Amino acid sequence: MTMVNAYDSSRSAGLDTEDAALIARREKVMGPAYRLFYQEPLHLVRGEGVWLWDKSGKRYLDCYNNVASVGHCHPKVVEAVTAQMSTLNTHTRYLHDGVVAYAERLLATMPDALGHVMFTCTGSEANDLALRITRLHLRRQGVIVTKLAYHGLTEAVSELSPSLGDFVQRGDRVRLIPAPNALSVPPAEQGARLATDLAGAIAAMRRDGIEPAAFIVDTVFSSDGLYPDPAGFLKPAVDLIRAEGGIFIADEVQPGFGRTGEAFWGFGRHGLVPDMVTMGKPMGNGFPLSGVAMRPGQVAEFGSKARYFNTFGGNPVAAAAGMAVLDVIEGEGLQDNALRIGAFLKDGLRDIAGQVPGIVDVRGAGLFLAVEIEKDGAPDAVRTAFVVNHLRQNGVLISATGPGANVLKIRPPLVLQRAEAQMFLDAVAAAFAASA
Repeated sequence: MTMVNAYDSSRSAGLDTEDAALIARREKVMGPAYRLFYQEPLHLVRGEGVWLWDKSGKRYLDCYNNVASVGHCHPKVVEAVTAQMSTLNTHTRYLHDGVVAYAERLLATMPDALGHVMFTCTGSEANDLALRITRLHLRRQGVIVTKLAYHGLTEAVSELSPSLGDFVQRGDRVRLIPAPNALSVPPAEQGARLATDLAGAIAAMRRDGIEPAAFIVDTVFSSDGLYPDPAGFLKPAVDLIRAEGGIFIADEVQPGFGRTGEAFWGFGRHGLVPDMVTMGKPMGNGFPLSGVAMRPGQVAEFGSKARYFNTFGGNPVAAAAGMAVLDVIEGEGLQDNALRIGAFLKDGLRDIAGQVPGIVDVRGAGLFLAVEIEKDGAPDAVRTAFVVNHLRQNGVLISATGPGANVLKIRPPLVLQRAEAQMFLDAVAAAFAASA
């Protein structure tokens, strides 16, 4: 996937002198693999709620950052982390009530069949651990993902992340299938089409002597362009992978923790009980915390044969951050807020689409929305990049996604309110007007 909103150092004319010097220092010590957002990178110094401030004091409405799921520097999360950090921070080989209490509360948000949770520090680690357990439990290797999926950065899960680019190699044990597509596949056919594609991948895998172990998806297909609907369409594919002896892993790093509004977990919108659930970024509101929830039978052999230890996975400070996030989501009614404000945003974006030629679809669930842009029936990455960077210049932050780099990706913290949502809609309307 082309990163259409990335900084291009060959076009840095007019960049602030201080920022240009910082970019040069960064490139010298951090190397060439990193990327900066936007044609003019942001130099941020502070965050609060849905707002970020740059070094000059300019304020930006953050409509992209799901990491700070309950808002930047939420005082309850900051207080919980600070209090625990000043008391004790150690690993899980000592008894501590915090991680146990958090595990109990987190599992209580999930179906009863998911009876264990293991903690890690990043979503990549969570998916890596899920694969290790699955492959040992099933004595199988094959994994199927969608064509532009992102599931992490370790060597094992980068194989499952085609969105990282063609340079990242995939062996025979990983197969790609098309993601759902709201423009080319009728809603009533999405489930059957996905299951048919999955069946084809399993058959091809078996021709090479590889048995399928898992079908893993981000349950709103965010990196593929965001395809959450129709609710329930995932079930035929999940039924198929189980019938073929594999399991279903729901990657909830992006859709989880109430973001879709309709359910606490993205898989809940599809009426599913996954075999495993992986979680990450939003769990600790930016504090390094992630995990894997699973059916107890899956991890029994792994637990008896492979010692699991993670120094900072599930440490007392991480558990305090995770507990505070759950407190805030529940106490501030953020799942309901995502449902209401998300509907307001979707309606507003559809109103804009009705006046702007080239917007071919507005879709989403809760506070996760997408706007797809085309020109003459083809993806319009140029206009998409213009809109993203026009918004940045005018104090609103979003990004882009999809195989054609032509889908606006809108994913604000869950604390976004109606007045701020209206500011966002006004800025989007202005950006499209300017793009014309």
